[in-house]
Amino acid sequence: MEYINPLTGFRLDGRRPNEMRQIRGEVGVVARADGSAVFEMGNTKVIAAVYGPREVQNKSQQIDNQALVRCEYSMSNFSTGNRARKYKGDRRSTEISLVIRQTMEAAILTHLMPRSQIDIFLQVLQADGGTRSACINAATLALADAGIPMRDLVTSCSAGYLCSTPLLDLNYVEDSAGGPDVTVGTLVKMDKVTLLQMDAKLPIDMFADVMQLAIEGCKAIANYIREVLSENSKKLECMKGN
Repeated sequence: MEYINPLTGFRLDGRRPNEMRQIRGEVGVVARADGSAVFEMGNTKVIAAVYGPREVQNKSQQIDNQALVRCEYSMSNFSTGNRARKYKGDRRSTEISLVIRQTMEAAILTHLMPRSQIDIFLQVLQADGGTRSACINAATLALADAGIPMRDLVTSCSAGYLCSTPLLDLNYVEDSAGGPDVTVGTLVKMDKVTLLQMDAKLPIDMFADVMQLAIEGCKAIANYIREVLSENSKKLECMKGN
């Protein structure tokens, strides 16, 4: 299969190699959560709900000098269509939950909330590649919506290498091609990488280009998330004024 048209240089979904899928975010989507958000990257759609900071439920897990951050990732049974279903509690879900928790902990100012607990719940509603990145971006929006203090917005994007070309933000078809891809999470203002995962081997001379492409994607997502939060803040001010 040709993933890039040799004549036009476009990908199968009509994007250029360095073009991200359309992104959309919305906060305040779960009424009873302290913070919540939906984040979409193309056809990948994730919902996030944050509860806390609140009293630690299991006192044996309480940390005296910082907050306990917990994360639970799952995929809805209908998220992948005809592809293999992923259920909560399987090995992959547990691994992704850990990765996302560690990524978010790097952003949250946990020392300001000692002896408390913050729970982040993530569910993939539609999966079409880039679910880890979409979850991190949704979690960031939900944490901000909950008023959780953070060092910086943490955002995530992936990039891959197919047909001798670096590609930004892989969809499911591209991700399933078996080529190498890199998922990056960054604190953009701090210029700090908080997540770096690579699937399959990537030629060392191409790693820097693919990595930089993913970082540029993270920057674009961070700018968009700031816009979403700014618009939401303006709406809240208008509601108070009325």
